Amino acid sequence: MSADISAIVIAGHLLLGGAFILAGIRNVLNAPLLTQLMSARGVPQARLMLWLGIALQIAAGALLIAGIWTALAAAGLILFLLVATPMFHNFWGHQGPERAAKINGVVGNVALIGGFLVVIAGAP
Repeated sequence: MSADISAIVIAGHLLLGGAFILAGIRNVLNAPLLTQLMSARGVPQARLMLWLGIALQIAAGALLIAGIWTALAAAGLILFLLVATPMFHNFWGHQGPERAAKINGVVGNVALIGGFLVVIAGAP
């Protein structure tokens, strides 16, 4: 891989991984609200599931940044997005601007899954 391509891959890993580390930290700060939302949506052991999700976000994000087990980290974050997206971006339960915002969240998460598939495809 050329130096230019390597720098682009490193930057991509930094941006993808960093976004999930920051999201995980933000979720720590909002843990009571998120636990309540998850409980209201029928998630069993909502507090435990939240903390497992946060751990996955931060650990997989760090692995991506470090360039270690990148395919596994990307697959873990795909799994996270597949679970979290319908839970927190339930556009079908909203109307107007709130619905549009939820749809945008779904579209963004689908794009992230595409990015993680590219990471998996390029992993050694």
